[in-house]
Amino acid sequence: MSEFKINKKLFQDRKRTNILSEPEQKLITYLVPRVPNWITSDGLTAIGFLGSLMVLGSFLLAEYVDIRYLLLGIPGFFVQWFGDSLDGRIAFYRNKSRRWYGFALDIVMDWISTVFIGLGYVLYTTGDFKYLGFTLVSLYGWAMIISQLRYRITDKYTIDAGILGPTEIRVIISLVMLLEVLMPGSINWCVFVICLLLFIINANDTRLLLKLGDAKDKEDKLKKQQEEAG
Repeated sequence: MSEFKINKKLFQDRKRTNILSEPEQKLITYLVPRVPNWITSDGLTAIGFLGSLMVLGSFLLAEYVDIRYLLLGIPGFFVQWFGDSLDGRIAFYRNKSRRWYGFALDIVMDWISTVFIGLGYVLYTTGDFKYLGFTLVSLYGWAMIISQLRYRITDKYTIDAGILGPTEIRVIISLVMLLEVLMPGSINWCVFVICLLLFIINANDTRLLLKLGDAKDKEDKLKKQQEEAG
């Protein structure tokens, strides 16, 4: 059925390498035409923000009411994904794209969402594990900086770190929250492992970024010499 085929025009502005990219793009292609006209791109951004509040609220309710409220974070991540993934695609589909406005808003909201997740974890956990919340936010911020610098150097925008992207991170954290309800205390060690993996990924991506920068410098220098010779 055509509704389950990827509309490549919706994703032409960015390169995706994450492991869930194909099923994710098929789902987005299916959903975009079915979003009511009264829901705007900014409205979807607001829906994504609501999802971030749900995730933060799940940590607070789990800490002060009952640990099972942590499960509220799972639909919260879906709501966040829905708004964050469809806001820009809706603009493309309706020919109302505002490239730099959308780019700036997307980055800001991604950062706010990341801070909310880290804050929720810090408020939920105890002892020295609270430092992992700061570490997680810092490492994700590092990944965001790499993404923006790569865009500046190559003029190709990608939000993924290899096979992992924001969608995979949401799925992983959702599974971690489910595991925490079943095995209280497990979240701390899961977050530790996530931080370790993010550090390794970021360190490797930084190495590759510097190679791209060096290659770009050489290309620009060669182009300048050719212009001067010509």
